[in-house]
Amino acid sequence: MNRLKAIWEEIGIPEDQRLQRTDVVKKHIKEDEGRTMLQLEKDIRTRLEVLMKQKSQRMKELKALYKQDRELCDVMCLVPFSIDTDSVPSLERLDEYRSYLVGLAKEKDRRHEEFVDIKRQIVGCMEELDRLPDTSFERDVVCEDEEAFCLSNDNIAALRLLLGQLEERKAENVRECDSYRRRIQELWERLRVPQEEREAMAEHRLHSRKKNMNALQAEVERLEELKSQNLKEVMEAIRTELALFWEKCYYSLQQRQDFTPYIDDVFTEELLNLHEMELQSLKEHYENHRELFEGVTKWQESWTLFLELEKKATDPSRFNNRGGNLLKEEKQRADLQKSLRKLEKSLKVQIDAWEEAQNREFLVNGQKFLQYVEAQWEVLRLEKEREKIDRVRSKRTTPFECFYCCYRSPSPVLRLAGTPTPGKARRLNATSSVSGATPNSTLRSAFGGTVCRSPLPRTPMSANKVSSGHASVSPLPADLPLTMNPD
Repeated sequence: MNRLKAIWEEIGIPEDQRLQRTDVVKKHIKEDEGRTMLQLEKDIRTRLEVLMKQKSQRMKELKALYKQDRELCDVMCLVPFSIDTDSVPSLERLDEYRSYLVGLAKEKDRRHEEFVDIKRQIVGCMEELDRLPDTSFERDVVCEDEEAFCLSNDNIAALRLLLGQLEERKAENVRECDSYRRRIQELWERLRVPQEEREAMAEHRLHSRKKNMNALQAEVERLEELKSQNLKEVMEAIRTELALFWEKCYYSLQQRQDFTPYIDDVFTEELLNLHEMELQSLKEHYENHRELFEGVTKWQESWTLFLELEKKATDPSRFNNRGGNLLKEEKQRADLQKSLRKLEKSLKVQIDAWEEAQNREFLVNGQKFLQYVEAQWEVLRLEKEREKIDRVRSKRTTPFECFYCCYRSPSPVLRLAGTPTPGKARRLNATSSVSGATPNSTLRSAFGGTVCRSPLPRTPMSANKVSSGHASVSPLPADLPLTMNPD
């Protein structure tokens, strides 16, 4: 304390501060809870050893975590975790670092799985394309060890891009091969190529590798040459197919006649090309509007069936049926009529949308479809009206025909009222009989008001001269009412 006081005085510390410092020093050297200085030193050393051990463990773990961090960052080309490796980290900081590395390891595993999967697809595409890796990156992907590949975001993106390019090339090959196959099939059909020749191409019809494409291309070239040597047969086959698609697309006669090369009989390559272009255009037209054409075809088929049922409905022999088909046909006809109208409404919506998008009319046989439909319904309505009129007329006849029919009939019901039987009186003259009674009274007495038509057409009696001495008969209207009204 004396030495401290001397230093304090020498450096000029005031008296009041010297007293405060003296109290502090006394507290440092004063016994603590009965422990001696040696005991206190021992406790402090023990605590120091514990802390040093904890420090060593934390630094060791920090070093291991940092090593793992560097390895993961090297694989994925990332920046290491921000932490001071020279200072002892807190437990919270270590936990944070540990959690970060767990997530980083999961990301590394995910990228590695993605890399392996993309690599597998890349190798498959290259085999399909008969192609070898031709860049350093492609060689790193295909040839090098998977664990040595850098799983950076840029590399993963480059992998996806490479795979996309290879798949696009593969798709182009498939499209080109499919185009060759379609052309080959068309030419086979037109040229009537034997089946054994077709079987030789069986292998190349399944795959689309480079060798398959080369083989298909060679076959197309061979068939094209053969086609040039058989222009007439090929032209006839194309014209047959053209007519088929005209039917499927509901082309009108005028639309068909607009393709004037169809009637040209001078077969040339140029004429063949015109036919092929027209056929291709028709096929595209049909495919682009397939849904509409199929809807129209469905309506047409349903309409045909409906007309058949309508025809059966007017056949008197249908009432002889005892199997219950009559009720079934009536129900089917009613259901079909409803479905036809429903289908027409659906097609109208589709056609309206199509015409708005295409800015042109959708024609069926040169006529707007809905007009065509309404025309069909109108024809059916008129036909029903005509049949109705025919049925009514079939029950009508002239008074003379009815009189003649009744007079000649052996049935008592058909005799004129008040006339004697054929065995008791002479046969009456037809003209005098008619003149001796009014037409109305004669028909009513003979038929009770019902008139029947003679099965064969007759010339009106007014057109011929009657024998002298007999009264003449005035002509009667052909459409005499069913019931003769005395008024």
